[in-house]
Amino acid sequence: MRWMRSHRTALAATAVTPLLLTVWAAGPAQAHGAPTDPVSRVYACSPDGGSASRSAACRAAVASNGAAFTAWDNLRIANVNGRDRQVVPDGQLCSGGLPAYRGLDLARADWPSTRLTPGADLTMRYVSTIPHTGTFKLYLTKPGYDPAKPLTWSDLPDRPFAEVKDPALTNGAYRIRATLPSDRTGRHVLYTIWQNSSTPDTYYSCSDVVFPAGGGDSAADSAAGRTTASPSSTTEPRTPVSPTPTSTPTPSAPVDTGSRRPQNAAVPDSTPVAKTGEAGTGPSTPMLAGGAAAVLVLTGGAALALRLRRR
Repeated sequence: MRWMRSHRTALAATAVTPLLLTVWAAGPAQAHGAPTDPVSRVYACSPDGGSASRSAACRAAVASNGAAFTAWDNLRIANVNGRDRQVVPDGQLCSGGLPAYRGLDLARADWPSTRLTPGADLTMRYVSTIPHTGTFKLYLTKPGYDPAKPLTWSDLPDRPFAEVKDPALTNGAYRIRATLPSDRTGRHVLYTIWQNSSTPDTYYSCSDVVFPAGGGDSAADSAAGRTTASPSSTTEPRTPVSPTPTSTPTPSAPVDTGSRRPQNAAVPDSTPVAKTGEAGTGPSTPMLAGGAAAVLVLTGGAALALRLRRR
């Protein structure tokens, strides 16, 4: 009878193993990050984007997309290896050419935006739901950029104005520090490329920014629904957005003194982020659910094997 009990135990273990492997294999691919300050289109128009997600531009983007930008941290392409201009088509820079994000390529001048100062210091807050090593490259559209036309590679300089390798992950976000070009006025796009070195992926994002003419507020800025600056303080920066032309401007909130430029803070930043060294949190559904299910299956299989053994 002993050999029969052993045989039953082996059969139970064999039955559990495929189930366990199936649960882990079914876990979704995990995602990794996007800029929240200056706010990127994909984050502003996501369900986490607050009032910005209700702007006319975001509503149009979601309608064009056919679905909400729930996976705002997952705009990535594998195996680009620095061939960005060959892989990503003109007119599709903000979506990376990915159909799931095509609404971000709409050519319009009312995207939620961040107010910046020409020549000032910039601290980009790039939220990471899963940490990775890699190099960030920041481009700013050339003088004379027309937001009413699709964004093309010719709208960007050949070289980035900033390139930062492996910045530290602090409180769930990378802080990328750089000095802005001093010859920009009006509305522009801050284009960010994050080429991972720990994965084969490259991430793309568009952040709409506004440089006031002469460094001050203007009636034209207000008419365009652009943001206004708020004084610095010691609190964590909030996501800067601009109201739609028909909405009532929201009050500004203080920003981090680590960023020496004025920023707007219309929406409280409740961005899901990862802790330093964490590998499994974020809005794109981590493996936690799959792991929990696997544990349950494993536990049930062990109990079944024990019952069979006692017979």
